[in-house]
Order: sequence, then structure tokens, then C-alpha cells
Amino acid sequence: MSLESQHGKWTLSSSSDEETDKPAEKKNITSHKGGTVPAIKKEAVSDSDKTDIDEEIVAFQTVNKSPSHSHHLKPVKKKGSSRDSVSPSSSSCHTSPRGPLKKDQSHKQHSIGSEARKFALSEKRKRLSDDSGWCVSSSDEGSDTEVKCKQEEQKPVKAESHCLKPKDISAKAGRGSPSVHLKSPKKHASDSKNEDLDMWDLLKRGEPFRFYLTKVTGITAKYNTGAFHIKDILSPLFGTLVSSVQFNYCIDVEWLVKQYPKEFRSKPLLIVHGEKRESKARLHEAAHPYEHVRLCQAKLDIAYGTHHTKMMLLLYEEGFRVVIHTANLIFDDWHQKTQGIWMSPLYPRLPKGTPAADGESETNFKQDLIDYLTSYQSTTLKEWVTIIKEYDLSETRVFLIGSTPGRYVGKDKNKWGHLKLRKILSEHASSVASSDTWRLIGQFSSIGSMGADKSKWLCAEFMESLVTLGKQYKSLANHQTAFHLIYPTVDNVRTSLEGYPAGGSLPYSIQTAQKQLWLHSFFHKWSADASGRTRAMPHIKTYMRASPDFQEIAWFLVTSANLSKAAWGALEKNNTQLMIRSYELGVLFVPSAFIDHGSGTFHTPELLIHMEICGFLHRSS
Repeated sequence: MSLESQHGKWTLSSSSDEETDKPAEKKNITSHKGGTVPAIKKEAVSDSDKTDIDEEIVAFQTVNKSPSHSHHLKPVKKKGSSRDSVSPSSSSCHTSPRGPLKKDQSHKQHSIGSEARKFALSEKRKRLSDDSGWCVSSSDEGSDTEVKCKQEEQKPVKAESHCLKPKDISAKAGRGSPSVHLKSPKKHASDSKNEDLDMWDLLKRGEPFRFYLTKVTGITAKYNTGAFHIKDILSPLFGTLVSSVQFNYCIDVEWLVKQYPKEFRSKPLLIVHGEKRESKARLHEAAHPYEHVRLCQAKLDIAYGTHHTKMMLLLYEEGFRVVIHTANLIFDDWHQKTQGIWMSPLYPRLPKGTPAADGESETNFKQDLIDYLTSYQSTTLKEWVTIIKEYDLSETRVFLIGSTPGRYVGKDKNKWGHLKLRKILSEHASSVASSDTWRLIGQFSSIGSMGADKSKWLCAEFMESLVTLGKQYKSLANHQTAFHLIYPTVDNVRTSLEGYPAGGSLPYSIQTAQKQLWLHSFFHKWSADASGRTRAMPHIKTYMRASPDFQEIAWFLVTSANLSKAAWGALEKNNTQLMIRSYELGVLFVPSAFIDHGSGTFHTPELLIHMEICGFLHRSS
């Protein structure tokens, strides 16, 4: 079926997918000089998820995913205020060739070192620097109806180095260490040491936002400056790895193990997944050859839910790090797609005898992370909660926005999903003049069912959460806020680096699409010229609130959550209960967290977000 409007031509086709159960595992804890570490034992995993879910998933997708746009933002003082405002800059589950972990089904695509250098490892937290940059990009991944991962044969990936170029940030640095100007040393092709130093400098230049895009093979080299490949993230340069945890949706175990440096390939690795039935059995079979790998199954007790979170917990001899990103652990997702990464500072260990509640950030990141891990009700992950309590996460400046399956009432209702986002924006975002003219922008890679018309969820409870700015409140009846949804078109996919296969990561059920044709009036095509990623289809998911001229941003979110009620939650029982089906995780950037108790907006020194670059269709109206 083909649909055509001023928003482009959309072809619908159907395909079905099935989800599989996954096993959960237990770990013992041993201690080492860097703190408590889960000991890895190869043992059978017990199934904690009793739910059998058969999902019919259809591909209403565009071919090829493209990277998100990168936007440099600069903190600005808000008019009429003595406080500074900070500015950030901006970047589905598909299948991997070698080891299938999820039951795959083909869909037709249509529419839419050992010890790292000591100086580097003893990394010091630096607050706002005079020369910092933030790259903002769009993100998209599977929704509650995300297409199952296909396992295709993987080819060795040659990671291209991708770094972000920083912009000046004029904001108070009162809360942190003095600003530092870092220059990267000149690189010599034969000098690997200089390359390492350059990568380290690259990481530091990402301060204070620490937001990056992934490297993309096939684009101009300059656009990979400031970007990371998974091998870069796991590099010994950033720490002497002791053990790690990988949370994800699609996982190719063989490929994942090879992304770790040789010296770390025998270190304990815990994989948290949501596989069931046949898919779970395949995952166990794929992990069996690796004695250091253990599996932990996430409970999915509500139908059509998925374990969609993408996070790494990295424990080093020198400290602890959290990485929250948008890519599946398969070759294709790190090859020619647009993906986003937030990488925490290297957290130091707290002095012995320090209360567990210490080391908290002003964004409550430590407790929120602990609450998120606790929601799995896993003995294995409780051991990691113990580890996290031993570290100082006080330098974190982002807010954690997570979703976990369940039905929540009372205070718990505001802990997850879009109501958590609403709560944080109410308490920490700054109100702006003429807020109705500030646009909402959502960019994702998968779309779920949202009802017969926009008033059922999208422009009701969901939009009410996204339009929140400080204590300022207007009923939705009085809101005129424009809502732009960015999703690749058929032509985006056809001309992408991957070609039509990119559509496999852009699932949209044909049955769902036919029931919500009203949604097409919100769509805008994907374009990311500023970051050279227009042809790198987006798997990144991003949401933001931008000024009418796109030169200011009130807040920015990069997350695993697609546009679906399963990911964000839906109110039930006369709005007294929030029901969420899936696990999701993202980080929220709010200006007040980057300014010493200040308020304001992120400022884009150049007009990087505009009609063509951000993907909006130009309309004379």
C-alpha cells in the first residue's frame, strides 16, 4: 500500500517477529584492590521471565539509517537574568551476520593496555572549560514493536576515528575544577602513541557534555573527528578493565568479545538481555564458548515489552565508568548508522568508611542508577549496586531518564518514563518567554501504536510532559506548541550508505500505520548535513525543545526510547496509574545542571538546526 502527501511517499508492508526468553545468572563477589568485583563463574542460567510473547512486527520502514546531526551549543545568559546558560552541541535493532541472538525475520523495507597511560587514567574531573563542545544528534531505535534482530555474517569493521570539535562555552565554572584548554598533539600516521593521546584529548574536549556520535564508515574523514567506535570506548587508554556489564537488545556475542582489547578478553563480562524461547537458546549457545561471559535475563512480564536499554558499566582498577548509548551490540549498528553516546567521567572510589549515600551528584544520578538496576530484581545486578555505592558519582551533570516494566501509582508513578521527564523538567528546566512558540522535536527509529487520533496519547499526556518548562504550566488546551517528528523517508533509505537494508532498523507495523494516518502530518525527513550523516540512517533517538529560530535549546535528551507507549508509558485508571512495558534508558541535559545553580538555555552559536539540516520540510506558512 502506498500513501502520498506533502510529507512524501510511504509504502507499507508487513512482517512478523517473535521474541524469545532469556536466562538470568548469578555471580559471586570477590574483592580486588579497586573494589568489589563480581566473580564470574560459568553456570547454567535460570529463566526468570515466565512470559511468552509473540509479537507481530511489521516493517513500515525507510532504508538505511543515518547518523544524527551534531550541534555545538554555547551557554548563554538568559535575558533579564544574571545567571549564565549553557549550550550543548548535537548525533533499531538490526541484525548482525554472525550470531543471531534474536529471532530474526526478514522484513521488507519501505517507507519511512594493559595499563593505560597513568596520566590519562588518573583523570581529573573538570567542570566547564573555556573550550568545550557538545555534539547533538538524533537517535532512533526499536519501539515496543521493534523488529527482531537478524543475524547476518559480520565483516571486520575498521573503526574510523570520530571526534567532536569543541566550541567555546561561556558559563560559570564555579562548581567544578578550573577550565582547561586542551590541544591535541599532531598525529603521525606511524605514531600510535600520538593517536592514543589524540583520542584521550578528544574525550576531554567533550567536556562538559560528554556527548558523542559513533564513527561512520563511508563519510568524509573530518566528520568522524570527535566520534567513537565501540573499540575506542573499551580501549585500555581509558582504564585497566577489571570487569564489565553490557545491557542491550540485539547482541552478537562473538562480535562483542572481539571488540574488547586482547588483554581484556578474559575479563568477567555480564550481558543483560531480554531474550526468550528460541532466541534465548541461541544466545546461550553463542555465549557457551566464552567462559568469562555470563548472561542475565531481564524480566518482561508485560506483553510486547522489550529489553531495549543500551548501557555499559565499566569497572577499572583506576575507577568506574558508565556509558549510555543507542547502538545494538552488532556490527551493523557501529558501521554506517548514526548513533549517540554519553560517556561519564572516570568516577573515583570513595574513601573507606564513607557512607554509601555519599558521592551523589546534584542530578541524583547515583541513586537513580541504583534504583534502575534494582528494578531488575536480579541478584547478579545487586552485586553491581554494591560496587556503585563505593564510588563518587558527584561530577555527573546529566539526569537519568529510565523506563522499567510495571504499573506504577503514587510517588512511584513519577520515577519512570515520560512522567519522570515531566518531573525533572518541572524542577530543573527554566521557563522561557512565549514558550508556546518553542518547538518540540522528536527523532527516533521505530514507531508504536498511539491511538485513533493525536489526542489519545501523543498530543495528550506525552506532549504535556515534553512541554513542561519549570513551574510554568498551561493546560494543553491552551498550548499551540508545534511538534516535529523526524523519521527517514523511503528516499532517505534508498540513498543511504547501507541502501534499502537500512530499513530493517526502522520498523513500523503496517497494521499500526494504517490505523494512525493522522501521524503523517507530523513527519519530517531525516537530514544531518552538519555532521556529514545525512546518508547514515539514524538509530539514535533524541528529543528536545528548541526556540522558534532554533538558536536556543531548553533541554536535550538522548535515549533508547522510540516513539511508543511501550517505551514511555501510558496512563491508566483515570490517570492514577502509569503502565510501562519495556526497559529504556537515556540521559537528559538541562542548562541548570551545567551552570552553578543557574538557569537559562543552551545556545547554538551557529544556526545548525534549521529546515534542511534538521530535516524539516520547508513550508511558506
